[in-house]
Amino acid sequence: MSTLGLPKSDEIVICDEVWSVSNNIPKRRWRLAITVIYFTTVLVSLTKKVLDKDGPLLRTLSYVAIDVQDKTVPSLLSVDPKKLSDMVRNKNFETLSKFGGVKELAFILQTHVKNGINGDEADRIQRQNIFGTNKYPKPPAKKFLRFVYEALKDTTILILLACAMLSLAFGIKQHGWKDGWYDGGSIIVAVFLVVAVSAGSDYKQSREFQKLSTKSSDIRGEVVRDGRRQPVSIFDVVVGDIVCLKIGDQILADGLLLEGHSLKVDESSMTGESDPIQIDERNPFMLSGTKITDGFGFMLVTSVGMNTAWGEMMSSINRELNEETPLQARLNKLSSYIGKVGLVVAALVLVVMLIRYFTGNTKDDKGNKEFNGSKTKFDDVMNAVLSIVSAAVTIIVVAIPEGLPLAVTLTLAYSMKCMMADHAMVRKLSSCETMGSATIICTDKTGTLTLNEMKVTEFWLGKEAMEDDNYSNLAGNILKLLQHAVGLNTTGTVYKPNSTLVPEVSGSPTEKAILSWAVFNLGMNIEEVKQDYHIIHVETFNSAKKRSGVSVRNNNKKTIHTHWKGAAEMILAMCSAYFDRAGVLKVMDEEERLQLETIIKNMAQKSLRCIGFAHKEVIEESGQPIEKLKENGLTLLALVGMKDPCRPGVSTAVESCKAAGVNVKMITGDNVHTAKAIAFECKILKPNEDVGDEAVIEGVQFRNYSQEERMEKVDKIHVMARSSPIDKLLMVQCLKQKGHVVAVTGDGTNDAPALKEADIGLSMGIQGTEVAKESSDIVILDDNFTTVVTVLRWGRVVYSNIQKFLQFQLTVNVAALVINFVAAVSSGKVPLTAVQLLWVNLIMDTLGALALATEKPTNDLMSKPPIGRSKPLITKIMWRNLMAQAVYQVTTLLVLQFKGKSIFGVNENVKNTLIFNTFVLCQVFNEFNARKLDKKNIFKGILKNKLFLAIVGITIVLQLVMVEFLNRFANTERLDWGQWGACIGLAALSWPIGWLIKCIPVSGKKLANKRASPS
Repeated sequence: MSTLGLPKSDEIVICDEVWSVSNNIPKRRWRLAITVIYFTTVLVSLTKKVLDKDGPLLRTLSYVAIDVQDKTVPSLLSVDPKKLSDMVRNKNFETLSKFGGVKELAFILQTHVKNGINGDEADRIQRQNIFGTNKYPKPPAKKFLRFVYEALKDTTILILLACAMLSLAFGIKQHGWKDGWYDGGSIIVAVFLVVAVSAGSDYKQSREFQKLSTKSSDIRGEVVRDGRRQPVSIFDVVVGDIVCLKIGDQILADGLLLEGHSLKVDESSMTGESDPIQIDERNPFMLSGTKITDGFGFMLVTSVGMNTAWGEMMSSINRELNEETPLQARLNKLSSYIGKVGLVVAALVLVVMLIRYFTGNTKDDKGNKEFNGSKTKFDDVMNAVLSIVSAAVTIIVVAIPEGLPLAVTLTLAYSMKCMMADHAMVRKLSSCETMGSATIICTDKTGTLTLNEMKVTEFWLGKEAMEDDNYSNLAGNILKLLQHAVGLNTTGTVYKPNSTLVPEVSGSPTEKAILSWAVFNLGMNIEEVKQDYHIIHVETFNSAKKRSGVSVRNNNKKTIHTHWKGAAEMILAMCSAYFDRAGVLKVMDEEERLQLETIIKNMAQKSLRCIGFAHKEVIEESGQPIEKLKENGLTLLALVGMKDPCRPGVSTAVESCKAAGVNVKMITGDNVHTAKAIAFECKILKPNEDVGDEAVIEGVQFRNYSQEERMEKVDKIHVMARSSPIDKLLMVQCLKQKGHVVAVTGDGTNDAPALKEADIGLSMGIQGTEVAKESSDIVILDDNFTTVVTVLRWGRVVYSNIQKFLQFQLTVNVAALVINFVAAVSSGKVPLTAVQLLWVNLIMDTLGALALATEKPTNDLMSKPPIGRSKPLITKIMWRNLMAQAVYQVTTLLVLQFKGKSIFGVNENVKNTLIFNTFVLCQVFNEFNARKLDKKNIFKGILKNKLFLAIVGITIVLQLVMVEFLNRFANTERLDWGQWGACIGLAALSWPIGWLIKCIPVSGKKLANKRASPS
């Protein structure tokens, strides 16, 4: 037996059964041979296991115990999804114990507790087929016909349709089907055309908002699959997945805690419980939709989608981005006011025309009185009355600027779509327009102004800087302690499938930089580091403490090790000793402490983020649980400096903000020297400016100011270092009290109060937690400050586009109301019929909104001061422009009304067609004027707006069809070349008139420019 490498023993334990082997029974050699072959196979398998660190090989002097038991893996089909769902939802320990506990359930779900599921496509599809997908059915979106129905509910449209139906009935009765349907039928067709175009536009915008809503609900998370941490969408999470959880994460599905430290969950969204719930072995149940408030850990997914309470709740909520924005509210008030004016004018027109008709003062085309008392047929009277009522109602339709809310919806939808392409996702509609009024942007440093691609560039042991080639000369105890300091106190991971591949490091940018340095420079093997230690207690990092700590027990010795890492000066303050390069422990006196502080300061002045490592070892006291980590009397292990370069283009973006009258303040957790260095690099601070104590302060100083001092100094502060989330909140509150419109960036869970308090909360899409995103108005998908400035530009263009459309629409309203009122009072007839006015309404409301609401932002917008909160919608510049154009149009049309027949030598119908054609073409030319409210060159950048040119072209073609081909429908006559030329010439005069009007100065404009210049 010795030749076979077996110990001399009486028994060999195989597969939990004892086989006695006797050396004096030669007859059993065949059985022995089979046993040896089996034994050797198992040994090879065990060797691989040991090498992979999957399980220890237990040995004693008397025998070799080999566990070759292979559990039969149960089928996933045998698991009842409802049983799992009810277990977690009801927090049922009895059901969990029947499964055998969390780890046994993981085995049943074919999940490795460390490596997760296999994760290939076939495995994921199988799990989705059995347990469902992590999606929930949404309430069906509104169909197109629903928008048509809502548009038809408008009172004026209903009155107009009623008049048209009566007109149709009387017309058919009087003139028969062939000729009698034109008057009423054309109005009905025109009404439905206006309704269809309006409904189609609303339907399209609704679909856009629906897409954005879907995008905003696509939460990202991290899972472990095949031993590797990888980011996934919430929709791709399957039952059996192991989800990695950290502070600020939203829990993606229902599940059970596999492993975690200091884990607390906010369940208020699901259970209404306001206090965070501790998650541990005694309470491992975790609900989808809740959020991690502290700690980190790993969760086994047990239910997804509609099998979770969150899924059921979300399926009943239709998240449409359809809230009324402040600008829409203001425009609705304006629309109501203009509508009332239109109603008064329409009522006057109705009364005057009815009086003129029944007193015999109106004549037909042949010059005969239309009403001759009892001689006039009842049908003729009804047709005349209906025609008058239709004209009056159509005036109301034209007067009510329902295109204003449509224009806001269009410009918001268009801006949101373009902002998404520019890496900004709008969560709250009103933030689009509010951003245009921003006067202050409070921004983070890391990842927003910088690339968030950290790398350790300096390493200090005590008071001595270590070069790369000297790492191998480190004292053994120091090297081991540093490896432990990094490997045990981290939320990151190192994935290395085999010894030939380069390790893959994951975690936050800071964790990745430190882990990469430890793996590649210090030669750390994180699995070896962790196997000898058991974690007792963890203090997770957050932006208030600015450090993280861990307490571990050595498995081989009765010692407790405490490791801290964090902001260098804070770690240094906790230390009373340090290690030198030779690994000798030295007591730290005040002089040496000052020298170390100088080292930290010098690193910070090079724009480096300084991280310190500290350690303490104590003998374990039996029965004394560790509830709090030691925070004093520690030994300083090392200091490292990490470089995080500024993003390209940040300094240009900051300068463009300043030119636009928007001040940029940097609020960072880094120390004051690092913050100042980065601020100079980003042009937040200028080298030639006298940077006093008031421009750069620390959070604690600001916090300790009185309210009066804060209000006095807040405008002078450019950089706030070592700030906590409370400091950021205080600054936002002070700035708002001083009348500023404040935009704030944030990524942490603790930034949520400041993001909510700010006028515009901007969360980070990459580094931002789900809590921060939920609290924000806009998500910056690439974490880039340049994108923040892009959002500012889009915010300004929203307001600018609305003002352009408002000027255009009010010009049409004034002209249409005046011409119809004057003509009705003077002649008893309106030159613009119901169908013609509906066509003008279509051009003005829908096509005009599309043309003017989709202008892209220009550099001119960033040279103007911010739009004030209380600034009037219609500025003096707009009043100047619209009144000039309205006066010109009214004058031209009235001349045509009273002198058109003699000037052109035409009949009444041709004259009315000339008025209609000139009026429509005036609006087409005036659309160009409306593109630039205060610039004389109205054609600048016009070729970039293809939609504008297309709409103008479509309008002209449709007008040509209306005049030349749809004579009966539109009540028009065909015009010759000369008449078309006259109409175009009269309309084109609006361009030189617009240019001349813009030469007239407007009071207050120069003052506004002066106010903007200091910024």
